[in-house]
Amino acid sequence: MSNQKSSASRRGFLKSAAAIGAAAIWAPSASRAFGYMSPNDRPVFATIGLRNQGWTITSKSFKFADFAALADVDSNVLGVNIERTEKAQKKKPDGYADYRKVLDRKDIDAVMIATPDHWHTKIAVEAMLAGKDVYCEKPLTLTIDEGKLIEKIVKQTGRVFQVGTMQRSEFENRFLTAVALVKHGRIGTVKRVTCGIDSMEASPVIPVAPVPEGLDWDVWLGPAPKVDYRALPQLREGYGGGVPLFSNCHYSFRNWHEYSGGKLTDWGAHHVDVACWALGATETGPSKVTPLQFKLPVEYKDGHPTVQDQYNAATSFRIKVDMPNDVEMIITSEGDNGILFEGTEGRFFVNRGKITGKPVEDLKSKPLPENAITDIYGGPIPENHTQNFTEAMKSRKQPISDVWSHNRMLEICHLSNIAMRLNRPINWDPAKREIVGDAQASAFLSRESRKGYEINM
Repeated sequence: MSNQKSSASRRGFLKSAAAIGAAAIWAPSASRAFGYMSPNDRPVFATIGLRNQGWTITSKSFKFADFAALADVDSNVLGVNIERTEKAQKKKPDGYADYRKVLDRKDIDAVMIATPDHWHTKIAVEAMLAGKDVYCEKPLTLTIDEGKLIEKIVKQTGRVFQVGTMQRSEFENRFLTAVALVKHGRIGTVKRVTCGIDSMEASPVIPVAPVPEGLDWDVWLGPAPKVDYRALPQLREGYGGGVPLFSNCHYSFRNWHEYSGGKLTDWGAHHVDVACWALGATETGPSKVTPLQFKLPVEYKDGHPTVQDQYNAATSFRIKVDMPNDVEMIITSEGDNGILFEGTEGRFFVNRGKITGKPVEDLKSKPLPENAITDIYGGPIPENHTQNFTEAMKSRKQPISDVWSHNRMLEICHLSNIAMRLNRPINWDPAKREIVGDAQASAFLSRESRKGYEINM
């Protein structure tokens, strides 16, 4: 966006509420009165896709909405989360294996979507056409053309749509402060921004295995090609635990291009987003994406993996992105996870746990303008990302993580994956949102849905 005012105006946030001081950048976000005060006024939600992040966004939302329904193609996951939701809100939600039954219900105002990425667009589009507002986890799409379709349907239906890039709303204002530092010239003219988004481990050969009891594997695949379920018996520990450490399902879906985009669209959807926001590039895009070095875990031919029994997303990478105003963006799997901003007058680093560097230290003697943080956000900072969504539902204006800015930055991540799959630079026209002079690369801008799982429009 061209400036802070146009950013706030386009999202249409309420600016009449009291602003918090920008100097207290590490203080917890100020609380404020929530729009739905009466139980009868509270919005009614449903969550589709409940493992891990699905439960995370659901549990963050109990304060702001009532959950009438949950849906998942794994009956075990569904059953556990029905019990957890009943315990949290003192009322049992209905459970469905088929998400379409959720969309048929007239009492549900909004859906939260936390399925694997390859399901996002179909469910989101059908939900909007069914009259639902949508909160969808990141990365929003599997392809660039899916993003354009979602934009079209948001405009057509007038639904409110929040993408789950919660770094815009949470983490004690660290990322908002980073954006403010750049926009207020605290590092001079920006020359380079480096997004560190971690590497990914390769897998051993993963054999065909029996489908776990309770999982509808065909529906889990949905729009993706029909393949066998694969898994090794060793279980994952920690976050995402309780499922096979190596599989082509559940937690490991991010490692397969059939269902996601590896670290590029996983963590990239967070850090590239903040980088573009700070650069004022949320309404434009790169001119060129160049893979400097990378490693794919399997052999590729014409941009497609030649085997089906191992992870196929890039395990390591260093990508150069030519951004507007001669800014160089580097996306790398090396170094600390976070964003390094470098300009003619300084540099600083930010991630979820810290914001460091001389421009940050200088805030003690030279604080940002009084309302710098809230001006960046477009209003008072909410308790969490869901509160911003529910307030947008009430005002009928788009929330902080709108689909247009999200798709612009996600195009960088998708193009990076295409460049690695084809092992060559990709030229991009940010005005037309088209790949320039490369028909083979352009074929990766869309993906055909499996028969029977096309988007119902």
